Amino acid sequence: MHMDLFGPTKTLSLGGKKYGSRIVDDYSRYIGIYFLAHKHEAFKVFEIFYKRFENEKGFCISSIRSDHGTEFENDDFKSLYEKSGIFHNFSSP
Repeated sequence: MHMDLFGPTKTLSLGGKKYGSRIVDDYSRYIGIYFLAHKHEAFKVFEIFYKRFENEKGFCISSIRSDHGTEFENDDFKSLYEKSGIFHNFSSP
């Protein structure tokens, strides 16, 4: 699974948000795109995606790849990864 956060964008979304989070499952090619008002909402959005993905697809997430963006390197993400047994890989920015 790959995830990335983009923004701020010059043009706001229809909901008035200026950041976006993109999550792609390599196996099923399932894609989730979420719009955020602030970068710190990334964890909340990933938690929602994680639960929805496992319920809908019946797959467990075993590995995630992201760049070294600080939005994915914090205590909330580390705690979830440890609790769920997810390995976090990093790619170049």
